Amino acid sequence: MVAIPTPQDADPAADLERMNAMLADWAARSAVTSTALIDRFEAMGYEIRGKPEDEIAEILRRPPTRGAAAG
Repeated sequence: MVAIPTPQDADPAADLERMNAMLADWAARSAVTSTALIDRFEAMGYEIRGKPEDEIAEILRRPPTRGAAAG
């Protein structure tokens, strides 16, 4: 059974950080096999093209390094 935290036990900042890390890892795994996803991340300002999965995950944990492409 999964314990449900009570509000006083919750740490929203830590939960958000953990969730963002998990999503970055998942997105990096997906991006290495999807040119369309790489194109999308590049358009959003993440410079990931040609990088390995672990480096993509690190990049996705931070804000984009350039502005999103218009269009």
